[in-house]
Amino acid sequence: MKRIRIAQFGTTHEHASGTIEVARRLTDIFEVVGVVDDSASTTARQSKVVNMKPYEGLPLLTEEELLNRTDLDAVFVETTNDDLPAAALKCAERGFHMHMDKPGGQSMAPFAKIVDLCRRKKLVLQMGYMYRTNPALLFCRRALREGWMGDVVEIDMNMNRYDNDSYRAYIATFKGGAMYNFGGHLIDFVVSVLGRPEKVTPFHKCTRGDGIEDNTLALIEYPRANATVRISITDADGIPHRRVIVRGTKATFELAPTEPIPYTQPFNVRFTCAVANPEFGVGTHHPELKPLGFRYDDQLIEFAKCVRGEIANPYPYEHELLVQEVLLAASGSTTWSK
Repeated sequence: MKRIRIAQFGTTHEHASGTIEVARRLTDIFEVVGVVDDSASTTARQSKVVNMKPYEGLPLLTEEELLNRTDLDAVFVETTNDDLPAAALKCAERGFHMHMDKPGGQSMAPFAKIVDLCRRKKLVLQMGYMYRTNPALLFCRRALREGWMGDVVEIDMNMNRYDNDSYRAYIATFKGGAMYNFGGHLIDFVVSVLGRPEKVTPFHKCTRGDGIEDNTLALIEYPRANATVRISITDADGIPHRRVIVRGTKATFELAPTEPIPYTQPFNVRFTCAVANPEFGVGTHHPELKPLGFRYDDQLIEFAKCVRGEIANPYPYEHELLVQEVLLAASGSTTWSK
């Protein structure tokens, strides 16, 4: 099987080092030809210190060298958040399939231009929303698809953490603060289950009087369901208590934490059925699921299959546009329109 020749555009995104580590380990799938080190960028980022260890031994490319290569199949776009749209647009113009990390930018038009270009050129666009291949959430999707849960009436998700002053200063650069930086992971799941909402209302708070939107909530309304997405960076025990609850008319799914730590630990899923189905009787069950393992493996394996044409992209262009639209409304950057 021919390996996919990839380069990574950027080293400064929060997920950059994890992405390249997986690609370099999956040697039967990817051939990494080089990386553009954007650590000299002055755009706000999570950490001023870039961990270059995952890139040791890789050729360092300039932006121009990457864009002028004729032997690339795809690019991982892993620049700072605010540099992502410009970098991704250049890659799309060049005709590269892309794994573009999140979010899609602080306005709609640049991202819509990227998606339109990918659509016209038939390029794979995979956004870096990391819950897409989470085994527990895949189980929930299956339960919904099979009809085991009935109609969804409520989704409640949170993705909290606790951060220091330097991280707060970084979050302050985004309209919507914590919601903008993290909310896409959760909104991606919500709209994949419930589709286009009727209304999106942000409720953002600042806990320290410095104006930083560090305690955020978005209410996403549907004709017969509500979804709440909560993001706080002031939760002292946030990461271990990240959770997803999906309530249906026939069953309730609860996952906490969303990602067990370490990732080799089993998922803690409660699946409670009011109505029996072919696999689960009435009552509470704890399905046995494969551990998360390495966080980005399944996502990049799926990307490779899409690039090779082995599978259709599970997340079409329209979905990516909808996630971005809802994220901007949840961040308070736009007013929602049906």
